[in-house]
Amino acid sequence: MQRLKSYASYKASQFTESVIREMSRIAAKHGAINLAQGFPDFPAPDAIKEAAVKAIYGDENQYAITWGTKGLRDSIAWKTQKDYAITVDPETQLTVCCGSTEGMIATLLATVNPGEEVIIFEPFYENYGADVILCGAQPKYIQLKAPDFSFDYEELAALFSEKTRAIIINTPNNPTGKVFSREELSFIAGLCVKYDVLAITDEIYEHILYDGAEHISLWTLPGMSDRTIIVNGISKTYSVTGWRIGYVLAPTDISQAIRKVHDFLTVGAAAPLQVAAGEAMRFGPEYYEELAEFYRVRRNYLFDVLETAGFDCIKPQGAYYIMAGFQNFDWHNDVEFSRYLTRDIGVAVVPGSSFYRETTPEGSQYIRFCFCKQFKTLEAAAERLAKLSRPAR
Repeated sequence: MQRLKSYASYKASQFTESVIREMSRIAAKHGAINLAQGFPDFPAPDAIKEAAVKAIYGDENQYAITWGTKGLRDSIAWKTQKDYAITVDPETQLTVCCGSTEGMIATLLATVNPGEEVIIFEPFYENYGADVILCGAQPKYIQLKAPDFSFDYEELAALFSEKTRAIIINTPNNPTGKVFSREELSFIAGLCVKYDVLAITDEIYEHILYDGAEHISLWTLPGMSDRTIIVNGISKTYSVTGWRIGYVLAPTDISQAIRKVHDFLTVGAAAPLQVAAGEAMRFGPEYYEELAEFYRVRRNYLFDVLETAGFDCIKPQGAYYIMAGFQNFDWHNDVEFSRYLTRDIGVAVVPGSSFYRETTPEGSQYIRFCFCKQFKTLEAAAERLAKLSRPAR
């Protein structure tokens, strides 16, 4: 007997599946070089892998404490103090999650009520809007304007009201590579204090910075330590995106709420990988310096390749993505052009519109390339992109 109604929830009907992960599937189908999804195609550091193996053979294979092994929580607290002079209690203010993605949804579910509003900068990492909808809340968007991806202060201030529960800030930013300045963050902080709003900061790319850019954690600004929630993880910094180890730093009362939600979402992250992550977070400063230089060289290489091929690119200050305009080509739809690049040229990218609302025309002007790859991968991509043709101007 045919069903007469859909059993999908109204919430699930309000957003699509991940376009980024979809492009990876299309890349695999067509044998394309995957410059869409932001995962490295080179080995993780030997030290972190050896620590994981040691933990597994040391029988660290059963449930850890729900909110994270003590060793990892202690290491996170130590590193946070060292890097930002932020003192957090690993026993009461820190929750280890199954990746920063779970950290974000656990945070929102723990702090945001149905009918409230959450401000999101656009373009945005695609999970944010969906996460807010899953909370029964209303996302409110403010656009970061190319080429420097600045925002209008008056426009942002107008979005704040008694309905505003939180604002999400991702710095360094995916997909733009923008690093929010101290002036910008101070303005945001002032609004948060004025309207008693939570600031949820996604800082997953904190160590991937270029050209003297500085990562400033909003937590460190006046009035923000009791209303900031930091979402972070080890995926990008230690090149282990498949390990799914994330964490959330928050004031004690908020942490208690996040821990309850986290417990019922996933119970806990992989125990032996938490042990290894704790060791990695004790790496010396040279590791992070080498990481930034490693990606700077790749950024510059791919930027030059794309400019030569005919793209109008915006050089990122951080993270490992390049937003590329394709107005020089005979294409007007970013989704169709992305599929063409993947299918016929053999290089997979992400259409820019996946980082914007459907109603935002600016999104269709860009595609996103990632450069967290081996040099031979980027060189192979360069050879394929050289086949692109564009009309004479």
